[in-house]
Amino acid sequence: MKKLITLFIATIVLVSCGGNDSNKSVEDLINEGNLEAIRAKRSAIKIEETAIKSQLKQLDDAIKKLDSTDNSALVTTQQLKDTIFKHFIEIQGNVETKQNVIIYPEYQGILTQVFVKEGDRVRKGQQLARIDDGGLSSQVSQLEVQAQLAKTTFERQKRLWEQKIGSEIQYLQAKTNYESAQNAVDQLKSQLGKTSIRAPFSGVIDDVITDQGTVVSPGQGVFRIVNLKDMYIKADVPERFLSSVIPGKEVSIEIPMLATTIESTVRQTGNYINPNNRSFSIEVDVPNKDGNVKPNLTAKVKINDYSNESAILIPLNVISENSENQQYVYKADSNGEENRAVAKRKIIKTGKTQGDYIEVLDGLAAGDVIIVEGARSVKDGQEVKILNY
Repeated sequence: MKKLITLFIATIVLVSCGGNDSNKSVEDLINEGNLEAIRAKRSAIKIEETAIKSQLKQLDDAIKKLDSTDNSALVTTQQLKDTIFKHFIEIQGNVETKQNVIIYPEYQGILTQVFVKEGDRVRKGQQLARIDDGGLSSQVSQLEVQAQLAKTTFERQKRLWEQKIGSEIQYLQAKTNYESAQNAVDQLKSQLGKTSIRAPFSGVIDDVITDQGTVVSPGQGVFRIVNLKDMYIKADVPERFLSSVIPGKEVSIEIPMLATTIESTVRQTGNYINPNNRSFSIEVDVPNKDGNVKPNLTAKVKINDYSNESAILIPLNVISENSENQQYVYKADSNGEENRAVAKRKIIKTGKTQGDYIEVLDGLAAGDVIIVEGARSVKDGQEVKILNY
């Protein structure tokens, strides 16, 4: 009240100093062009305005205290802060391994011996089965005897030739006979080696396809061998992510059938865009120490294509759009009263979304307080009551 009294006294002094000019209208003073009188009039009106605002505030405060039907909007707020934001794209892929093959024989004959059964672990090069060679081993023995004779003849002829005894043609014939016999032995041994079926890599015998005693031939599967250590997921990624999905990117793998999530990275990206679906292929390593991950399982792959170490994130449901397609939210600007604020509309620019949150690129900063619940029911400049202030 003391402040109001001071303002009224000042107004009276100004009016008295202005003489008759204080009774003149604003239009009359402007028409007269008296600068000193105009300034005096403005000062008087300004003082009256301040006094009126002060009185209105006191009246509003009194109304709030006495009126039990407060119509201020009830809202909740959230103070923004910097946070790490990682955006993921979600695609579906299949678990595969390059070491999952069917072993085919290279020789035709009766499968005389099978040395392994389903579930056996084998090492690379281990003999898995034997095919009847049909007398091929006997032929090899005969050729080896002939090759040994040809070698002895060649060595003797070579010593004679070095002593200048005999003709050059005898030496060359002996050399040719020896090399021909040795090549025949090597060739027959190679054929004989095909009668043994061996493991192409270390792994587990998943299936014995052909039983012992069966006649087999090239192109007829005998075993399936699988190695579950080098597992990976193959998936197709839309071409618009070509620049952001690169080797080394963080990946979260979810395998629904195993109810498990595995963290990994992209190990390889394809260099070819499939014209049918405008996508490129990727491979993602799948650690499989326990051996639970099997080929052809379906997996959900989440690839981190974008990260921001100091992002501003807000809930999607607080954003509205105006007629110009501009996105906006309401900030809660404090008006000096506890649990109360004024809603101020703020135009924002947004980026990527992840779940129920969206990244704000422009318009908001860390420390700002935005209205969350009740954001769609308030108006710009409206006074609100904060429930969680």
